[in-house]
Amino acid sequence: MSNNILVTKTFMSTSYDPWYNLALEEYLLNQVQKGEVYLYLWQNQNTVVIGRNQNPWRECKCKELEEQDGKLARRLSGGGAVYHDLGNLNFTFIMDKKIYDLKRQLDVIIQALKKLGIHAEFSGRNDILVHGKKFSGNAYYYRKLVAYHHGTIMVDVDFSKLAGFLQVSKEKIESKGIKSVESRVVNLKEIQPELTLESLKEALLESFVEEYGGTGERIQLKDTEEVAKFQEKYSSWEWRYGETPKFDLTLSNRFPWGGVEIGLQLRNANVVSAKIFSDSLEPDIIEEVAKKLTNVKFDVRSMVDSIVSIEAKSDKEAEILADLSEWIKVKSF
Repeated sequence: MSNNILVTKTFMSTSYDPWYNLALEEYLLNQVQKGEVYLYLWQNQNTVVIGRNQNPWRECKCKELEEQDGKLARRLSGGGAVYHDLGNLNFTFIMDKKIYDLKRQLDVIIQALKKLGIHAEFSGRNDILVHGKKFSGNAYYYRKLVAYHHGTIMVDVDFSKLAGFLQVSKEKIESKGIKSVESRVVNLKEIQPELTLESLKEALLESFVEEYGGTGERIQLKDTEEVAKFQEKYSSWEWRYGETPKFDLTLSNRFPWGGVEIGLQLRNANVVSAKIFSDSLEPDIIEEVAKKLTNVKFDVRSMVDSIVSIEAKSDKEAEILADLSEWIKVKSF
């Protein structure tokens, strides 16, 4: 635990509506102040949540989900699609960006589970594992002064619905060295049959205060006009599905940092529109590449030059730009 004096606050949503819960998450991101860190716990019922740059039609069986009264939601962060039901608990650490430390945040989760007799470890780009199987996926979102890190904790999720609603590409499954999604995931109930969601929540709240100090004041959330505005956004067709135009050319590949599908609309040997779908955990750079590829000549050199002209803000962004430019270089348009 750090000796820095921080203001810690905890919040729990009583709603199971994903659009409302994501609205509260963004509202809290706007509220957090310098020297503050929040822990927000929430649950969604019968929901598929996709990453910011993902194509819903590729990631989710949208018709089947809607027919079974499910909801599709799109979050601010990058990463892949996940299924939520009431056997899953979501957590979000929201904080002053100067406090952001992935290891500390993960330690809150890992130490909370240790209290409950479960020994877990962080693995790969965004997973927490127990006995080599995934029970938690994590994603991240950054602004200039604030940031959040959120994730899932699968306690007793209906895996038949998870497998039924999610469409995982063959390339992604093969990259993980597994035969199916179900073979890679585990419910914590299988590890610790006496585990309850309430005991998990309490362990997380205790672990949070032990790590960050402060009081961990539990605050009752109240609806505001700002929350209602965010909920309207998250529930809108435009945010969830957006426009998926007919592309003249589609390029796809899978990299260590995630899959990419680039859709191009062409006119008179120029790219007039570019859209990129990706489960990369770095959504900002993916969107910047799409902008740079719009209104350039449709040739390898022009496209590569546009990509390399982008200024990377981190080593991970630099890796993504280098991989994309090298991939485009070998294309023959």
